Amino acid sequence: MLLECVRISKRFGGVHAVAEIDLAIAPGQVFGLIGPNGAGKTTLVNLISGHLRVDSGAIRLAGAEVTRLAPHALTARGIARTFQGVRLFKGLTALENVLVGRHTRMRADALRRLWPRGVPDRSDRERASQLLERLGLGRPDALAGGLAYGDQRRLEIARALASEPRLLILDEPAAGMNPAESARLRELMRALVTEGLTIVLIEHDVRLVMGTCERVAVLNFGRKIAEGTPAEIQASPAVREAYLGSEDAA
Repeated sequence: MLLECVRISKRFGGVHAVAEIDLAIAPGQVFGLIGPNGAGKTTLVNLISGHLRVDSGAIRLAGAEVTRLAPHALTARGIARTFQGVRLFKGLTALENVLVGRHTRMRADALRRLWPRGVPDRSDRERASQLLERLGLGRPDALAGGLAYGDQRRLEIARALASEPRLLILDEPAAGMNPAESARLRELMRALVTEGLTIVLIEHDVRLVMGTCERVAVLNFGRKIAEGTPAEIQASPAVREAYLGSEDAA
């Protein structure tokens, strides 16, 4: 398995935000996390990416213990993520934002040379430009803060991909995207998986999840209440009651 979570838990005061969750995610797939608001999805990926410290349990990446590593160390190990709320350097250009994402793959002095007058290596600029083009962002010199919201979300994905991860965590990437943009996002995820990337997808667009993921886990009140194929999840009475409702989500 590429990622293993073994009975990981996190409390905030008296609230058990994540309660003894087990996950085993194989390489080369899109793995979905769904559940109602407040179910613990973002808390779970904050634990996996090192932005929160687990209270108990263990996290392993490719068999290696990574439970207490800091976010930058996990990025160097191959975990990249986007956030539920866009976190970009809005005063920098789209290209510069992607170059920031490449910092773990660049020479130690590369970022220092980005500002105020330095020029990064041509290979890094080319790689960043290729990612922007792949994400449909054709204005590398545009300030990130001036981009439309959907473009900002795609820029955040490009920045995450710049670190050349093994595991990419996408937290509601389709928020603010129209149906055509969501369809392109689905095709991008499928293409990335064929190239060897593993993706954990948190998304309220259930159709996107069911049409993209090989396996799906469902959280409710901090606990995993179901895991299986999209068809198994859609057929689960517990999932319908907790999240999908009585109508067919297919």
